[in-house]
This record gives sequence, structure tokens and C-alpha cells, in this order.
Amino acid sequence: MKTTPRQLALLISLIISLVCTSLVIMSLFLDIVHPLIVIIVSIVLAFIITYFLVYYAVDNFIFEKINPIYKTIENIPITKDELKKKLEGKDVIQEVNRMVINYAKNRAKEIKKLRRLEKYRKEFLGNVSHELKTPIFNIQGYILTLLDGGLEDPEINREYLERTEKSINRMVSIIEDLESITKLETGELTLEWDDFDIVQLVKAVYRLQDTISDKFNIDLTFDRNYDKPIMVRGDKKRITEVLNNLIVNSIFYGNKGGKTIISFAEMGENILVDVTDNGIGLEEDEIPRIFERFYRTDKSRSRDRGGTGLGLSIVKHIIEAHNQTITVRSEPGRGSSFSFTLKKS
Repeated sequence: MKTTPRQLALLISLIISLVCTSLVIMSLFLDIVHPLIVIIVSIVLAFIITYFLVYYAVDNFIFEKINPIYKTIENIPITKDELKKKLEGKDVIQEVNRMVINYAKNRAKEIKKLRRLEKYRKEFLGNVSHELKTPIFNIQGYILTLLDGGLEDPEINREYLERTEKSINRMVSIIEDLESITKLETGELTLEWDDFDIVQLVKAVYRLQDTISDKFNIDLTFDRNYDKPIMVRGDKKRITEVLNNLIVNSIFYGNKGGKTIISFAEMGENILVDVTDNGIGLEEDEIPRIFERFYRTDKSRSRDRGGTGLGLSIVKHIIEAHNQTITVRSEPGRGSSFSFTLKKS
């Protein structure tokens, strides 16, 4: 039975009227020796009877109105006794008001998040389509050229087959990077924890990138001489991938004759690894987006040098999988510094 405030008010008024009328009728049949006693008794009885009747009516009214709100907000069924126990000793109206406000705030946050995710999804699908479309169109063009007679010319034949291979390798790189990110995000990629010397690992990566650094005339060095090992704990293979990405980026976006400098610093239980270059740097509005998938600051430069646009996104996911953080500082024309932490072993 639904009860409106008007119906509730009429019910309470009727109850009070009946109680008062009953007491008046009772007083007419009493031998009124002490009228004051009768008045006091009547008031007490009226108060007690009215209190319980009104309490019962209001209690049912509140449960009837609040229970649907609570079930909607908390998304769980609740009995009258459970709700009464939960609201016991509290200002019911204030408590419900608080619940409704919190519910509205949470829904607003969820809607905002969903809109952001939808925008991100559309951008991501557009970027994937664009990144894969370029090598596919290139492959199509090379094959058509070969079919139109280029196949008979040994020089054109080899050149276009090599270009086709390059485009296929680019597609494979994009797909492999996407697969890595997906596994990192879903937790499917299990880290293999180990203790290792981060100084020796950086030196190994430097040696691995010697050819590229020589080609672009970039000096790979440390801020000082590290004679003693700096032991950290993590997945050595994944941290190697992080260092490779950051160092290669510092080379590709560096200035000829520039430097890539790596330094280490203690931060409580962690070691801070800093990769700094004196290259082209980043604009202020580019920094918040630098770890997004497919985001590039210099699109032509990164594509020409084989970048998939996913490297820094993978780096961020790997560091976060280690429960650590990565930050970037940069200034246009002055260079960039990427810093991440690793747990001491």
C-alpha cells in the first residue's frame, strides 16, 4: 500500500482525534473526585497510544519510501529489519540525502569515465587502422608493380621485394607490440622476478645500440663512473626492453653530436634510473600524452625510423607491472629526461 504525505497526515490526525475522543468519553463515566488526576492520566495515555501508533505509521512510511532508494543505490535487497538496524541512531533524512548525493557523484564519475574510454576507443581503432593501412597499401603497390612487368626486371624485382619485406616487418612489429600491451593490461604476461645489476644491464644495452648511436653520432654514457654494482629486483628481460626503448628514442630524437646520459640515485627502498638526452625535447602539451598508444611528437621522424608508436606505452605498462612509476621532464630544444624506479634487491 502506497502512502503519500497527505494520507499519512490524515491518518495521524484521525488517530489523535480517536484517542482524545475516547479519553473524553471515558472521563464522563468516571467518578470525578480528582479532575487533575484524570487530566494527567488522559495526557499520559494519549501520549503513549499516539506515540506507538504514529511511530508505527511513520516507520512503515519511511521504509516504504527509502527501501527502493537503498536497493537502487546499493544494488542489494534488504529487509525492513536490516534497514532499520542500518539506520538506527542516525538522522534518516540526512543519511538518505548523503547516500543519494554519493550515488549521484559516483554515477557522474562513471559516465565521465565511460565517455573518456569511448573517445579513447575510437582514437585507438582509428590509429590501428591508419598504422596498418600504410604498410598494406605499400605492399599492394609493390605487388602490382611487380605484376605489371617489374617481375621480369632483376633490379626492380629485388628492390620491390625488399620494400615489401620491410612493410611486412612493420606490420608484424605493430601486431607484436599490441599483443604485448594487451597481455600487460590483462595480467596475462607473468613477470619473471630476479636480482640483477642495473649498471651492467645498461652497459649491455649501450653495446647493443652502438651501431645506431654511431650512425646518428650520439654518445651513450653515464653521469659518472659506477664501479660498484647496483642490484635491483625485477624482470630482467622486460627491463631490458624498457631501456632499449628509452635509449633508442633518445638517439632518434637527439641532435647529431649529442649525448644520452644515464644516472642512478637511491630513493629509499628503490633505485631511480634516469635517461637524459639533449635532443629536440617536448612541448608542454605533449608531455601528458607521451605514453599514449600511437602518440608521436614527430610523426615523420618516428615512422621513417621504424617506430610503431607503441614503445613508450609498453614501457609504462612494464614499469607499472613492477608496481613502480615512470615520469618525464622535457623542454623544447633542450632535451628530455625519462625517470623510472626499481625495487632494490
